[in-house]
Amino acid sequence: MVLTTIAVLVATTLISAQVNLEKLKDPAQLTERAPDQYRARFDTSKGVFVIAVTREWAPLAADRFYNLVKNGFYDDSRFFRVLSGFMAQWGLHADGSVQSAWRTANLKDERVKKSNTRGFVSFTRESSPNSSYTMIFINYKDNSYLDADGFAPFGEVVSGMEVADQLYSGYGRQNVPDQRRIMRDGNAYLQAEYPMLDFVKTATIESGGAPVTTK
Repeated sequence: MVLTTIAVLVATTLISAQVNLEKLKDPAQLTERAPDQYRARFDTSKGVFVIAVTREWAPLAADRFYNLVKNGFYDDSRFFRVLSGFMAQWGLHADGSVQSAWRTANLKDERVKKSNTRGFVSFTRESSPNSSYTMIFINYKDNSYLDADGFAPFGEVVSGMEVADQLYSGYGRQNVPDQRRIMRDGNAYLQAEYPMLDFVKTATIESGGAPVTTK
């Protein structure tokens, strides 16, 4: 009886994971409006940090981030571009087949209301306008010059910035993983060629509440 119960639980978990994976492959299903203020907890291989989001700063970005976190998109995601004294970037899905579905689910650029100073979080984008999708970054220092390029912060690290500071940066600026290969091969590529990268264990929506500035 015990073994049967365990088998049922395992099967149920696997089915649930598959259903969620299929949902993640359809960006049209992840369009829920975010709360005006909420917090996202990132449990990583280095520890925990919390991002407080204020929707008014960048509504489209806040909604996208909320849906991605809530549905487990960032779980097992690698911090694949960590540049000391600049920023930490992540947000490509562990499974390339999931990421490919988001490659054209671009966000429209938003007016920059907050500055890219230390601890603030923004979506990355390509060189062309309206090209953000799932990748985000934490500013390690005052990068306010990025404001003019249209990077609109939607949140701020309010707890665990010391954890973000410690994310593995040993591959440096000359050996950054190829984003195209991450999109195609996911974590299989990163685990084989960049095994030291830190990663997100789980990311969850923690609560609402007004952000507490760390400045």
